Amino acid sequence: MKIKSYNNYKNVDLGWLSEIPHHWKIQRNKDIFFEVSEKSKEGKELLLTVSHLTGVTPRKEKTVNMFFADSMEGYKLCKKEDLIINTMWAWMGALGVSKHDGICSPAYGVYRGLNLFDFSSDYLEYLFTTPNYIMEMTRYSKGIVSSRLRLYPSEFFQINSIIPPIETQKEIVRFLKLKTKQIDNKINLLSRKKSTLNELRKAIISEIIYGGTNKNAVFKKSKIEGIESIPKHWNLIRLKDISTISTSSVNKKIEEGEDLVSLVNYTDVYNSLTKEIRNSSKFMIVSANKLQINDKKLCKGDLLITPSSETIEDIGVSAVVMEDLENTLYSYHLLRIRFSIKLDLKFIKYLFNNHLIQYYFSKSAQGTTRPILGLNVFNSMQIPLPPYEEQVEIANILEEKTSKIDKIISKIDEQINTLTEFRKILINDVVTGKMRVAE
Repeated sequence: MKIKSYNNYKNVDLGWLSEIPHHWKIQRNKDIFFEVSEKSKEGKELLLTVSHLTGVTPRKEKTVNMFFADSMEGYKLCKKEDLIINTMWAWMGALGVSKHDGICSPAYGVYRGLNLFDFSSDYLEYLFTTPNYIMEMTRYSKGIVSSRLRLYPSEFFQINSIIPPIETQKEIVRFLKLKTKQIDNKINLLSRKKSTLNELRKAIISEIIYGGTNKNAVFKKSKIEGIESIPKHWNLIRLKDISTISTSSVNKKIEEGEDLVSLVNYTDVYNSLTKEIRNSSKFMIVSANKLQINDKKLCKGDLLITPSSETIEDIGVSAVVMEDLENTLYSYHLLRIRFSIKLDLKFIKYLFNNHLIQYYFSKSAQGTTRPILGLNVFNSMQIPLPPYEEQVEIANILEEKTSKIDKIISKIDEQINTLTEFRKILINDVVTGKMRVAE
C-alpha cells in the first residue's frame, strides 16, 4: 500500500480540522450510534471489558482485557463491535471497541451502531483515540476539574465524526493494522534492549555497592538478606544509629497568614532520573508556618524517600539533596533521612537506589489498598558502609559505568518517542483524510 493525498477536498468546520476529502461525510454520533443500557441479571460469569482501554481499573494500566466478577448482576451487557467508553475517563482516551460478547462496568457507556448506518468499528476506534478527537470529547465532558469530568451519552451524541465510504474505512483499517504492528514490533524490540540494559545497570550497581572495587579484598559474612558477604573492613550499621528520620506536615495549600515556600513533592523524588535534588529544579509554591519552615527545610546530604506507593514494587524510591535548598521544604508524602556522620552523597544515592534495597522495602511494606513503610522498617534497616575515601571511589566508578549505559538508554528512549509520535501522526493523518491509502 502507498500513501498519497486525495484529489479533491472540501471545507469543514470542526474546530480541530478544516478540510476532508470531498466524498467523505461529517456525521453526528447520534446518527451513527444508539446507547445500550440493558443490564445483566445472571450469576457468576466472566466479566469482559474492552482491549486497549486506557485509564481503567486499575487507572494506571493502559490495557485491560478481561477479569472475573463475583456476580454479573447490575453490569451492562455488550456485544462484539460495540463501542465502550469509560464515562469518567473519556478525556484520557479510555475507550475501545469490544472484542467480545459479554458484560462491562455500569460506569461505561455502551454504544451500538444503527442498522441503517454502514461503518467499521475498527476505523472509529482509530479515529476516537486520536489526540484531537480526545480533546473534542474533553470539551464536551461535564465537570469542573479533569478528575471529575464525565462524558455523558447526550454530550457524546453531539460530537461530530468523520466518516469515509465503507470500503475506504476497511482499506484504512487494513493499512493501519499492518503499519502499527510494524511500528509496535520496533518499539517492543527497543524496549527489550532497554530492559536488558537496565538489568545490567542494576547488576553493576549491586556488585560494586556491596562488594567494592578491590577484587582481592577479604570478605566477611553479611547479615543483609540477598547479600552473602561484604568486605571485611566495612561496617554494617543500623540506619537509626547514624541518622534521624522525620515526617512532615506540609501540604500543597497556600494558607492565609503563612509564608510562601517551595515544596519538594512525591513526584519530584519518584520521577527524578538522576535521583538528585538541586536548586535548579522547579518546585511547587505553597505556604508553611514558622515551625514547619524551621523543622522541615532541606539541607545538603538529606535523603528523601517515598514511604508509600500504589504498588509494592514502586515503594521506597529515594533521591539525595545535593546542595542546601533555598526556602524549600518537603511534603507530607515523603520521609527525610538526615545523617549524623560524613557520607559521600553519590554513594548514598546508589546505595538507596538498587534492586536489593527495593526488594527489602517491597517485602517490608504493609497495607492492601496503598502499601506503606513504617518507621520501624527504616530503623531496623542495616546498611554496609566502607571508609569515606572508598565511598568516593565507588561512587566515581559507578558514575562512569552507569553514565555510559544511561546515554545508550537515552538514545533508545528518543527512538521509542520518535516511533510513538510517528504512530500517532500516521493514524491521525490517515483517518482524517490528510493522507490517502492506495493499493
